[in-house]
Amino acid sequence: MSLPNRENPYSFDEFLAWRDNADFYESDPFLKQAIRCYAPDEWEALDKAARNISVKVSSRWKKLSEDAAVPEKRPYLVHYDGHNHRIDHIVRPMETLALEKEVFGERLFSDSTSPFEKLIKMYLIYQLGEACISCPLTCTEGMVALLEFYADTPELKEILTHCKEGFGDDIAIGAQFLSEIQGGSDVPANLVEAFETDGIWRLYGDKFFCSATHADYAVVTAKPRGSEKVGLFIVPAWLPGNKEKGKRNGCTINRIKWKMGTSELTTAEISYDGAVAYPVGPLERGLSNVVGIVLTHSRLTVGISGAAFMARACREAAAYSRKRTAFGLAISDFPLVKDQIDRLTLFSKRTLAATFKLYRDFLSLDGGLRKGMNSDEPVDMKMKRFNIRELIMLQKITAAWDSTDMLRLAMSVFGGHGVMEDFSSLPRLFRDSAINELWEGPRNVLLTQMHRDFQRASAWYPPARVVASMLAGAKPAVREHLEKEAEILVAHPDLFSPDPETLDVCRRWDRFCHDLTHAYQDLALEEVTAHTV
Repeated sequence: MSLPNRENPYSFDEFLAWRDNADFYESDPFLKQAIRCYAPDEWEALDKAARNISVKVSSRWKKLSEDAAVPEKRPYLVHYDGHNHRIDHIVRPMETLALEKEVFGERLFSDSTSPFEKLIKMYLIYQLGEACISCPLTCTEGMVALLEFYADTPELKEILTHCKEGFGDDIAIGAQFLSEIQGGSDVPANLVEAFETDGIWRLYGDKFFCSATHADYAVVTAKPRGSEKVGLFIVPAWLPGNKEKGKRNGCTINRIKWKMGTSELTTAEISYDGAVAYPVGPLERGLSNVVGIVLTHSRLTVGISGAAFMARACREAAAYSRKRTAFGLAISDFPLVKDQIDRLTLFSKRTLAATFKLYRDFLSLDGGLRKGMNSDEPVDMKMKRFNIRELIMLQKITAAWDSTDMLRLAMSVFGGHGVMEDFSSLPRLFRDSAINELWEGPRNVLLTQMHRDFQRASAWYPPARVVASMLAGAKPAVREHLEKEAEILVAHPDLFSPDPETLDVCRRWDRFCHDLTHAYQDLALEEVTAHTV
Protein backbone atom coordinates (compact mmCIF):
# COMPACT_ATOMS: atom_id res chain seq x y z
CA MET A 1 0.00 0.00 0.00
CA SER A 2 1.26 3.46 -0.88
CA LEU A 3 -0.45 6.43 0.73
CA PRO A 4 0.14 10.07 -0.21
CA ASN A 5 3.23 11.65 1.32
CA ARG A 6 4.12 15.16 0.26
CA GLU A 7 7.55 14.65 1.89
CA ASN A 8 8.62 11.85 -0.47
CA PRO A 9 11.59 10.18 1.27
CA TYR A 10 12.98 8.39 -1.82
CA SER A 11 16.53 9.21 -2.83
CA PHE A 12 19.32 7.81 -4.99
CA ASP A 13 21.88 8.30 -2.23
CA GLU A 14 22.52 4.61 -1.62
CA PHE A 15 23.33 3.98 -5.28
CA LEU A 16 25.43 7.14 -5.51
CA ALA A 17 27.41 6.19 -2.42
CA TRP A 18 28.18 2.82 -3.98
CA ARG A 19 29.04 4.32 -7.38
CA ASP A 20 31.29 7.03 -5.99
CA ASN A 21 33.26 4.56 -3.88
CA ALA A 22 33.45 1.59 -6.26
CA ASP A 23 37.00 0.68 -7.21
CA PHE A 24 37.19 -0.29 -10.89
CA TYR A 25 39.74 -3.05 -10.30
CA GLU A 26 38.67 -4.38 -6.92
CA SER A 27 35.06 -4.70 -8.10
CA ASP A 28 36.04 -6.77 -11.16
CA PRO A 29 37.02 -10.34 -10.20
CA PHE A 30 36.76 -11.44 -13.84
CA LEU A 31 39.51 -8.98 -14.81
CA LYS A 32 41.78 -10.54 -12.20
CA GLN A 33 40.97 -14.00 -13.53
CA ALA A 34 41.76 -12.90 -17.10
CA ILE A 35 45.13 -11.55 -16.00
CA ARG A 36 45.96 -14.83 -14.26
CA CYS A 37 44.93 -16.72 -17.39
CA TYR A 38 46.84 -14.74 -20.03
CA ALA A 39 49.78 -13.30 -18.07
CA PRO A 40 50.34 -15.78 -15.23
CA ASP A 41 54.08 -15.15 -14.93
CA GLU A 42 53.47 -11.46 -14.19
CA TRP A 43 50.44 -11.89 -11.93
CA GLU A 44 51.84 -10.43 -8.70
CA ALA A 45 53.42 -7.39 -10.36
CA LEU A 46 50.35 -6.77 -12.53
CA ASP A 47 47.98 -7.10 -9.60
CA LYS A 48 49.98 -4.55 -7.63
CA ALA A 49 50.19 -2.12 -10.56
CA ALA A 50 46.45 -2.44 -11.24
CA ARG A 51 45.56 -1.80 -7.60
CA ASN A 52 47.72 1.30 -7.49
CA ILE A 53 46.39 2.94 -10.65
CA SER A 54 42.79 1.91 -10.00
CA VAL A 55 42.71 4.07 -6.87
CA LYS A 56 43.41 7.10 -9.10
CA VAL A 57 41.15 6.06 -11.97
CA SER A 58 38.19 5.26 -9.72
CA SER A 59 38.28 8.51 -7.77
CA ARG A 60 40.26 11.61 -8.76
CA TRP A 61 40.57 10.83 -12.47
CA LYS A 62 36.91 9.85 -12.72
CA LYS A 63 35.92 13.17 -11.13
CA LEU A 64 38.21 15.14 -13.44
CA SER A 65 36.84 13.39 -16.54
CA GLU A 66 33.24 14.06 -15.51
CA ASP A 67 33.85 17.70 -14.58
CA ALA A 68 35.55 18.34 -17.94
CA ALA A 69 32.67 16.82 -19.92
CA VAL A 70 30.09 19.56 -19.42
CA PRO A 71 29.27 21.58 -22.58
CA GLU A 72 30.54 24.90 -21.24
CA LYS A 73 34.04 23.41 -20.90
CA ARG A 74 34.40 22.19 -24.47
CA PRO A 75 37.77 23.14 -25.97
CA TYR A 76 37.95 26.11 -28.28
CA LEU A 77 40.47 27.72 -30.60
CA VAL A 78 42.18 31.10 -30.29
CA HIS A 79 43.68 32.01 -33.67
CA TYR A 80 45.58 35.18 -32.72
CA ASP A 81 47.16 36.65 -29.64
CA GLY A 82 46.70 40.26 -28.61
CA HIS A 83 49.58 41.38 -30.82
CA ASN A 84 48.16 39.91 -34.05
CA HIS A 85 50.45 36.88 -34.03
CA ARG A 86 48.89 33.69 -35.40
CA ILE A 87 49.10 31.16 -32.55
CA ASP A 88 46.18 28.71 -33.06
CA HIS A 89 46.08 27.96 -29.36
CA ILE A 90 43.67 25.23 -28.25
CA VAL A 91 42.11 26.19 -24.92
CA ARG A 92 41.17 23.21 -22.78
CA PRO A 93 39.77 23.17 -19.22
CA MET A 94 42.05 22.84 -16.21
CA GLU A 95 40.48 19.44 -15.39
CA THR A 96 41.59 18.02 -18.75
CA LEU A 97 45.08 19.47 -18.37
CA ALA A 98 45.46 17.97 -14.90
CA LEU A 99 44.12 14.58 -16.01
CA GLU A 100 46.42 14.51 -19.04
CA LYS A 101 49.50 15.39 -17.00
CA GLU A 102 48.78 12.73 -14.39
CA VAL A 103 47.88 9.95 -16.84
CA PHE A 104 50.85 10.55 -19.13
CA GLY A 105 52.98 10.87 -16.01
CA GLU A 106 52.41 7.13 -15.52
CA ARG A 107 54.86 6.64 -18.43
CA LEU A 108 52.83 3.83 -19.93
CA PHE A 109 55.18 3.54 -22.91
CA SER A 110 58.38 3.47 -20.90
CA ASP A 111 60.69 0.48 -21.13
CA SER A 112 60.02 0.00 -17.41
CA THR A 113 56.33 -0.75 -18.10
CA SER A 114 55.67 -4.23 -19.46
CA PRO A 115 53.24 -4.62 -22.38
CA PHE A 116 50.61 -6.34 -20.22
CA GLU A 117 50.93 -3.75 -17.47
CA LYS A 118 50.33 -1.07 -20.10
CA LEU A 119 47.31 -2.99 -21.42
CA ILE A 120 45.69 -3.36 -18.00
CA LYS A 121 46.29 0.26 -17.06
CA MET A 122 44.86 1.45 -20.38
CA TYR A 123 41.84 -0.81 -19.89
CA LEU A 124 41.13 0.79 -16.51
CA ILE A 125 41.76 4.32 -17.82
CA TYR A 126 39.47 3.77 -20.81
CA GLN A 127 36.58 3.17 -18.43
CA LEU A 128 36.58 6.95 -18.05
CA GLY A 129 35.44 7.30 -21.66
CA GLU A 130 37.39 9.43 -24.13
CA ALA A 131 38.05 12.29 -21.68
CA CYS A 132 40.68 13.71 -24.08
CA ILE A 133 42.87 10.83 -22.90
CA SER A 134 41.94 7.64 -24.79
CA CYS A 135 42.73 8.90 -28.30
CA PRO A 136 46.03 10.59 -27.31
CA LEU A 137 47.14 7.43 -25.50
CA THR A 138 46.24 5.30 -28.52
CA CYS A 139 48.01 7.58 -30.97
CA THR A 140 51.10 7.87 -28.80
CA GLU A 141 51.29 4.09 -28.54
CA GLY A 142 51.19 3.76 -32.33
CA MET A 143 53.85 6.44 -32.77
CA VAL A 144 56.13 4.77 -30.22
CA ALA A 145 55.72 1.38 -31.94
CA LEU A 146 56.57 2.98 -35.29
CA LEU A 147 59.64 4.77 -33.96
CA GLU A 148 60.91 1.69 -32.16
CA PHE A 149 61.38 0.19 -35.62
CA TYR A 150 62.54 3.28 -37.49
CA ALA A 151 64.08 5.88 -35.16
CA ASP A 152 67.39 6.09 -37.05
CA THR A 153 68.16 9.83 -36.86
CA PRO A 154 68.94 12.10 -33.90
CA GLU A 155 65.60 13.89 -34.32
CA LEU A 156 63.54 10.70 -34.33
CA LYS A 157 65.48 9.20 -31.43
CA GLU A 158 64.81 12.33 -29.38
CA ILE A 159 61.09 12.21 -30.21
CA LEU A 160 60.97 8.53 -29.20
CA THR A 161 62.61 9.31 -25.86
CA HIS A 162 60.26 12.25 -25.35
CA CYS A 163 57.24 9.96 -25.83
CA LYS A 164 58.51 7.01 -23.82
CA GLU A 165 60.46 8.42 -20.92
CA GLY A 166 59.87 12.16 -21.17
CA PHE A 167 62.20 15.02 -20.38
CA GLY A 168 61.71 15.57 -16.68
CA ASP A 169 57.96 15.76 -16.15
CA ASP A 170 57.33 16.70 -19.79
CA ILE A 171 55.92 13.56 -21.47
CA ALA A 172 55.18 13.99 -25.17
CA ILE A 173 51.80 13.24 -26.72
CA GLY A 174 51.39 11.79 -30.21
CA ALA A 175 48.69 12.04 -32.86
CA GLN A 176 48.09 10.64 -36.34
CA PHE A 177 46.85 12.79 -39.20
CA LEU A 178 46.02 10.57 -42.17
CA SER A 179 42.61 11.62 -43.49
CA GLU A 180 42.00 14.16 -46.23
CA ILE A 181 38.77 15.66 -47.47
CA GLN A 182 38.48 13.32 -50.47
CA GLY A 183 38.36 10.20 -48.30
CA GLY A 184 39.43 9.12 -44.85
CA SER A 185 40.13 5.45 -45.44
CA ASP A 186 41.40 5.95 -49.00
CA VAL A 187 44.93 6.78 -47.85
CA PRO A 188 46.46 5.97 -51.29
CA ALA A 189 44.43 8.92 -52.65
CA ASN A 190 46.23 11.37 -50.31
CA LEU A 191 47.34 14.60 -51.95
CA VAL A 192 49.42 16.29 -49.24
CA GLU A 193 52.86 16.82 -50.77
CA ALA A 194 56.27 16.28 -49.20
CA PHE A 195 59.13 18.25 -50.74
CA GLU A 196 62.82 17.95 -49.87
CA THR A 197 65.17 20.87 -50.19
CA ASP A 198 68.68 21.16 -48.72
CA GLY A 199 68.12 17.87 -46.87
CA ILE A 200 64.98 19.10 -45.09
CA TRP A 201 61.53 17.69 -45.83
CA ARG A 202 58.55 20.05 -45.73
CA LEU A 203 54.82 19.30 -46.09
CA TYR A 204 52.20 21.21 -48.08
CA GLY A 205 48.47 20.60 -48.20
CA ASP A 206 45.41 19.94 -46.05
CA LYS A 207 44.45 17.24 -43.55
CA PHE A 208 40.75 17.09 -42.74
CA PHE A 209 40.33 14.88 -39.63
CA CYS A 210 43.07 15.58 -37.11
CA SER A 211 42.23 14.31 -33.64
CA ALA A 212 44.38 15.01 -30.59
CA THR A 213 45.22 18.26 -32.35
CA HIS A 214 46.96 19.49 -29.20
CA ALA A 215 49.63 16.77 -29.50
CA ASP A 216 53.37 17.49 -29.58
CA TYR A 217 53.99 15.31 -32.63
CA ALA A 218 51.88 13.72 -35.35
CA VAL A 219 52.36 10.79 -37.70
CA VAL A 220 51.39 12.26 -41.06
CA THR A 221 51.00 10.63 -44.49
CA ALA A 222 52.19 12.55 -47.56
CA LYS A 223 53.43 11.82 -51.07
CA PRO A 224 56.94 12.92 -52.03
CA ARG A 225 56.83 15.31 -54.96
CA GLY A 226 56.44 13.41 -58.25
CA SER A 227 55.61 10.09 -56.54
CA GLU A 228 52.39 8.09 -56.29
CA LYS A 229 53.68 6.29 -53.20
CA VAL A 230 52.53 7.40 -49.75
CA GLY A 231 55.36 8.27 -47.40
CA LEU A 232 55.23 8.49 -43.63
CA PHE A 233 56.54 11.43 -41.59
CA ILE A 234 56.72 12.65 -38.01
CA VAL A 235 55.75 16.32 -37.83
CA PRO A 236 56.44 18.35 -34.65
CA ALA A 237 53.66 20.77 -33.72
CA TRP A 238 56.34 23.26 -32.75
CA LEU A 239 60.03 23.43 -33.57
CA PRO A 240 62.43 23.69 -30.59
CA GLY A 241 61.95 26.90 -28.62
CA ASN A 242 58.74 27.92 -30.38
CA LYS A 243 56.03 26.29 -28.25
CA GLU A 244 56.25 28.95 -25.57
CA LYS A 245 55.99 31.63 -28.28
CA GLY A 246 52.90 30.02 -29.81
CA LYS A 247 54.65 29.74 -33.17
CA ARG A 248 53.51 26.56 -34.90
CA ASN A 249 55.61 24.52 -37.29
CA GLY A 250 54.44 25.62 -40.73
CA CYS A 251 50.77 24.89 -40.19
CA THR A 252 47.46 26.49 -39.31
CA ILE A 253 44.53 24.96 -37.45
CA ASN A 254 41.56 26.10 -39.51
CA ARG A 255 38.73 25.02 -37.22
CA ILE A 256 37.69 22.53 -34.56
CA LYS A 257 34.98 20.10 -35.66
CA TRP A 258 31.72 19.69 -33.73
CA LYS A 259 31.27 15.97 -33.00
CA MET A 260 28.44 14.01 -31.40
CA GLY A 261 30.91 12.25 -29.11
CA THR A 262 34.48 12.44 -27.79
CA SER A 263 33.63 16.12 -27.33
CA GLU A 264 36.47 16.78 -24.89
CA LEU A 265 38.91 15.81 -27.65
CA THR A 266 39.69 18.29 -30.40
CA THR A 267 39.34 17.08 -33.98
CA ALA A 268 40.41 19.76 -36.41
CA GLU A 269 41.20 20.69 -39.99
CA ILE A 270 44.86 21.55 -40.56
CA SER A 271 46.74 23.17 -43.45
CA TYR A 272 50.46 22.60 -43.90
CA ASP A 273 52.53 25.28 -45.58
CA GLY A 274 56.13 24.19 -45.31
CA ALA A 275 56.01 22.26 -42.03
CA VAL A 276 59.33 20.61 -41.21
CA ALA A 277 58.83 16.84 -41.29
CA TYR A 278 61.02 13.84 -40.51
CA PRO A 279 60.63 10.79 -42.79
CA VAL A 280 60.03 7.52 -40.95
CA GLY A 281 61.09 4.25 -42.57
CA PRO A 282 61.38 3.70 -46.32
CA LEU A 283 59.23 6.32 -48.05
CA GLU A 284 57.84 3.77 -50.48
CA ARG A 285 56.54 1.71 -47.53
CA GLY A 286 54.63 4.49 -45.81
CA LEU A 287 51.22 2.99 -46.45
CA SER A 288 52.34 -0.47 -45.38
CA ASN A 289 53.84 0.87 -42.15
CA VAL A 290 50.89 3.05 -41.24
CA VAL A 291 48.54 0.08 -41.62
CA GLY A 292 50.86 -2.63 -40.28
CA ILE A 293 52.10 -0.69 -37.25
CA VAL A 294 50.18 2.49 -36.44
CA LEU A 295 46.63 1.40 -37.29
CA THR A 296 47.23 -2.09 -35.90
CA HIS A 297 47.83 -0.64 -32.44
CA SER A 298 44.89 1.74 -32.82
CA ARG A 299 42.55 -1.08 -33.78
CA LEU A 300 43.73 -3.21 -30.88
CA THR A 301 42.97 -0.28 -28.61
CA VAL A 302 39.44 0.14 -29.95
CA GLY A 303 38.86 -3.44 -28.78
CA ILE A 304 40.27 -2.59 -25.35
CA SER A 305 38.16 0.56 -25.21
CA GLY A 306 34.98 -1.33 -26.14
CA ALA A 307 35.60 -3.88 -23.41
CA ALA A 308 36.27 -1.08 -20.90
CA PHE A 309 33.11 0.84 -21.78
CA MET A 310 31.02 -2.32 -21.43
CA ALA A 311 32.62 -3.22 -18.09
CA ARG A 312 31.68 0.13 -16.57
CA ALA A 313 28.19 0.07 -18.08
CA CYS A 314 27.56 -3.46 -16.79
CA ARG A 315 28.88 -2.71 -13.32
CA GLU A 316 26.79 0.44 -12.86
CA ALA A 317 23.61 -0.94 -14.44
CA ALA A 318 23.79 -4.09 -12.28
CA ALA A 319 24.29 -2.06 -9.10
CA TYR A 320 21.47 0.32 -9.98
CA SER A 321 19.09 -2.58 -10.68
CA ARG A 322 19.77 -4.00 -7.22
CA LYS A 323 19.06 -0.70 -5.49
CA ARG A 324 16.18 0.65 -7.61
CA THR A 325 12.74 -0.61 -6.54
CA ALA A 326 9.41 -0.73 -8.38
CA PHE A 327 6.15 -2.35 -7.31
CA GLY A 328 7.78 -3.37 -4.04
CA LEU A 329 10.69 -5.24 -5.65
CA ALA A 330 14.27 -4.48 -6.65
CA ILE A 331 14.09 -4.23 -10.44
CA SER A 332 16.90 -6.81 -10.62
CA ASP A 333 14.26 -9.35 -9.59
CA PHE A 334 12.23 -8.81 -12.77
CA PRO A 335 13.13 -11.46 -15.36
CA LEU A 336 13.44 -9.00 -18.25
CA VAL A 337 15.84 -6.81 -16.30
CA LYS A 338 17.80 -9.84 -15.13
CA ASP A 339 18.09 -10.95 -18.74
CA GLN A 340 19.44 -7.51 -19.68
CA ILE A 341 22.06 -7.65 -16.93
CA ASP A 342 23.04 -11.18 -17.92
CA ARG A 343 23.48 -10.03 -21.52
CA LEU A 344 25.59 -7.08 -20.43
CA THR A 345 27.73 -9.39 -18.31
CA LEU A 346 28.25 -11.84 -21.18
CA PHE A 347 29.30 -9.19 -23.69
CA SER A 348 31.55 -7.44 -21.21
CA LYS A 349 33.37 -10.62 -20.19
CA ARG A 350 33.68 -12.18 -23.66
CA THR A 351 35.13 -8.95 -25.12
CA LEU A 352 37.65 -8.55 -22.31
CA ALA A 353 38.74 -12.20 -22.55
CA ALA A 354 39.22 -12.02 -26.31
CA THR A 355 41.08 -8.71 -26.05
CA PHE A 356 43.59 -10.21 -23.63
CA LYS A 357 43.97 -13.41 -25.64
CA LEU A 358 44.51 -11.53 -28.89
CA TYR A 359 46.97 -9.13 -27.26
CA ARG A 360 48.99 -12.03 -25.86
CA ASP A 361 49.17 -13.66 -29.29
CA PHE A 362 50.04 -10.35 -30.97
CA LEU A 363 52.96 -9.89 -28.56
CA SER A 364 54.26 -13.32 -29.58
CA LEU A 365 54.75 -12.19 -33.20
CA ASP A 366 58.30 -11.32 -34.17
CA GLY A 367 58.00 -7.94 -35.90
CA GLY A 368 54.26 -7.63 -35.36
CA LEU A 369 52.31 -7.24 -38.59
CA ARG A 370 54.97 -5.47 -40.64
CA LYS A 371 55.52 -8.62 -42.67
CA GLY A 372 52.79 -9.06 -45.25
CA MET A 373 51.27 -12.13 -46.86
CA ASN A 374 54.01 -12.17 -49.51
CA SER A 375 56.83 -12.69 -47.05
CA ASP A 376 59.06 -15.74 -47.42
CA GLU A 377 58.66 -16.98 -43.85
CA PRO A 378 57.42 -20.54 -43.15
CA VAL A 379 53.75 -21.16 -43.95
CA ASP A 380 52.76 -21.94 -40.36
CA MET A 381 54.16 -18.56 -39.29
CA LYS A 382 52.38 -16.81 -42.15
CA MET A 383 49.15 -18.47 -41.04
CA LYS A 384 49.57 -17.29 -37.46
CA ARG A 385 50.31 -13.77 -38.62
CA PHE A 386 47.30 -13.86 -40.95
CA ASN A 387 45.00 -15.02 -38.14
CA ILE A 388 46.08 -12.20 -35.85
CA ARG A 389 45.88 -9.58 -38.60
CA GLU A 390 42.27 -10.55 -39.36
CA LEU A 391 41.29 -11.01 -35.72
CA ILE A 392 42.47 -7.49 -34.90
CA MET A 393 40.11 -6.09 -37.54
CA LEU A 394 37.32 -8.47 -36.52
CA GLN A 395 37.68 -7.54 -32.87
CA LYS A 396 37.77 -3.82 -33.73
CA ILE A 397 34.49 -3.77 -35.64
CA THR A 398 32.70 -6.18 -33.30
CA ALA A 399 33.80 -4.67 -29.99
CA ALA A 400 32.89 -1.18 -31.23
CA TRP A 401 29.48 -2.36 -32.46
CA ASP A 402 28.74 -4.37 -29.32
CA SER A 403 29.87 -1.55 -27.05
CA THR A 404 27.35 0.87 -28.53
CA ASP A 405 24.60 -1.76 -28.31
CA MET A 406 25.43 -2.65 -24.71
CA LEU A 407 25.62 0.97 -23.58
CA ARG A 408 22.17 1.57 -25.04
CA LEU A 409 20.96 -1.54 -23.21
CA ALA A 410 22.56 -0.38 -19.95
CA MET A 411 20.91 3.03 -20.27
CA SER A 412 17.53 1.31 -20.58
CA VAL A 413 18.05 -0.33 -17.18
CA PHE A 414 18.09 3.19 -15.72
CA GLY A 415 14.80 4.06 -17.40
CA GLY A 416 14.41 7.77 -18.06
CA HIS A 417 17.49 8.50 -15.96
CA GLY A 418 19.55 6.56 -18.48
CA VAL A 419 19.64 9.47 -20.91
CA MET A 420 20.21 12.18 -18.31
CA GLU A 421 23.70 13.56 -18.83
CA ASP A 422 23.93 14.74 -15.21
CA PHE A 423 22.72 11.44 -13.74
CA SER A 424 25.40 9.07 -15.03
CA SER A 425 28.33 8.76 -17.42
CA LEU A 426 26.50 6.32 -19.71
CA PRO A 427 25.15 8.84 -22.25
CA ARG A 428 28.67 10.24 -22.68
CA LEU A 429 30.19 6.78 -23.06
CA PHE A 430 27.44 5.88 -25.55
CA ARG A 431 28.34 8.85 -27.75
CA ASP A 432 32.05 8.10 -27.42
CA SER A 433 31.41 4.49 -28.38
CA ALA A 434 29.57 5.51 -31.54
CA ILE A 435 32.67 7.48 -32.55
CA ASN A 436 34.86 4.42 -31.94
CA GLU A 437 32.86 2.54 -34.57
CA LEU A 438 34.19 4.96 -37.19
CA TRP A 439 37.78 5.60 -36.11
CA GLU A 440 40.58 3.48 -37.61
CA GLY A 441 38.42 2.15 -40.44
CA PRO A 442 34.61 1.98 -40.37
CA ARG A 443 32.87 -1.36 -40.53
CA ASN A 444 32.25 -1.46 -44.30
CA VAL A 445 35.89 -0.66 -45.10
CA LEU A 446 37.32 -3.36 -42.82
CA LEU A 447 34.77 -5.94 -43.98
CA THR A 448 35.87 -5.29 -47.57
CA GLN A 449 39.54 -5.48 -46.61
CA MET A 450 39.08 -8.80 -44.84
CA HIS A 451 37.22 -10.31 -47.79
CA ARG A 452 40.13 -9.34 -50.05
CA ASP A 453 42.63 -10.72 -47.53
CA PHE A 454 40.85 -14.08 -47.36
CA GLN A 455 40.85 -14.26 -51.15
CA ARG A 456 44.52 -13.34 -51.51
CA ALA A 457 45.54 -15.97 -48.96
CA SER A 458 43.21 -18.71 -50.21
CA ALA A 459 45.85 -20.39 -52.42
CA TRP A 460 47.98 -21.28 -49.39
CA TYR A 461 45.43 -20.84 -46.60
CA PRO A 462 41.88 -21.96 -47.55
CA PRO A 463 39.07 -20.02 -45.83
CA ALA A 464 37.71 -23.08 -44.01
CA ARG A 465 41.16 -23.75 -42.59
CA VAL A 466 41.39 -20.14 -41.36
CA VAL A 467 38.13 -20.57 -39.47
CA ALA A 468 39.17 -23.96 -38.10
CA SER A 469 42.44 -22.48 -36.84
CA MET A 470 40.83 -19.44 -35.22
CA LEU A 471 38.16 -21.59 -33.57
CA ALA A 472 40.24 -24.59 -32.52
CA GLY A 473 38.37 -26.12 -29.60
CA ALA A 474 34.97 -24.67 -30.49
CA LYS A 475 31.87 -26.84 -30.71
CA PRO A 476 31.88 -28.71 -34.04
CA ALA A 477 28.44 -27.42 -35.06
CA VAL A 478 29.54 -23.79 -34.62
CA ARG A 479 32.88 -24.26 -36.34
CA GLU A 480 31.63 -26.35 -39.26
CA HIS A 481 28.83 -23.91 -40.11
CA LEU A 482 31.28 -21.00 -40.22
CA GLU A 483 33.81 -23.03 -42.23
CA LYS A 484 31.21 -23.74 -44.93
CA GLU A 485 30.02 -20.15 -44.97
CA ALA A 486 33.58 -18.87 -45.34
CA GLU A 487 34.22 -21.09 -48.37
CA ILE A 488 31.04 -19.91 -50.10
CA LEU A 489 31.47 -16.19 -49.38
CA VAL A 490 35.17 -15.95 -50.19
CA ALA A 491 34.53 -17.70 -53.52
CA HIS A 492 32.43 -14.71 -54.61
CA PRO A 493 34.65 -12.56 -56.87
CA ASP A 494 34.43 -9.28 -54.95
CA LEU A 495 32.19 -6.98 -52.92
CA PHE A 496 32.11 -4.14 -55.44
CA SER A 497 29.30 -4.98 -57.89
CA PRO A 498 25.87 -3.66 -56.80
CA ASP A 499 23.96 -6.66 -58.18
CA PRO A 500 21.49 -8.66 -56.04
CA GLU A 501 23.85 -11.62 -55.59
CA THR A 502 26.72 -9.43 -54.35
CA LEU A 503 24.42 -7.51 -52.02
CA ASP A 504 23.32 -10.81 -50.51
CA VAL A 505 26.96 -11.90 -50.13
CA CYS A 506 27.75 -8.56 -48.44
CA ARG A 507 24.99 -9.06 -45.89
CA ARG A 508 26.08 -12.64 -45.23
CA TRP A 509 29.75 -11.62 -44.97
CA ASP A 510 28.86 -8.97 -42.40
CA ARG A 511 26.94 -11.54 -40.33
CA PHE A 512 29.66 -14.17 -40.81
CA CYS A 513 32.36 -11.82 -39.47
CA HIS A 514 30.20 -10.89 -36.49
CA ASP A 515 29.47 -14.54 -35.69
CA LEU A 516 33.10 -15.57 -36.20
CA THR A 517 34.28 -12.91 -33.74
CA HIS A 518 31.69 -13.88 -31.15
CA ALA A 519 32.68 -17.54 -31.48
CA TYR A 520 36.33 -16.55 -30.93
CA GLN A 521 35.34 -14.41 -27.95
CA ASP A 522 33.31 -17.25 -26.46
CA LEU A 523 36.34 -19.54 -26.70
CA ALA A 524 38.44 -16.98 -24.84
CA LEU A 525 35.69 -16.62 -22.23
CA GLU A 526 35.71 -20.39 -21.72
CA GLU A 527 39.50 -20.33 -21.31
CA VAL A 528 39.34 -17.68 -18.61
CA THR A 529 36.40 -19.29 -16.83
CA ALA A 530 38.11 -22.67 -16.80
CA HIS A 531 41.45 -21.27 -15.65
CA THR A 532 42.47 -22.27 -12.15
CA VAL A 533 45.19 -20.68 -10.08
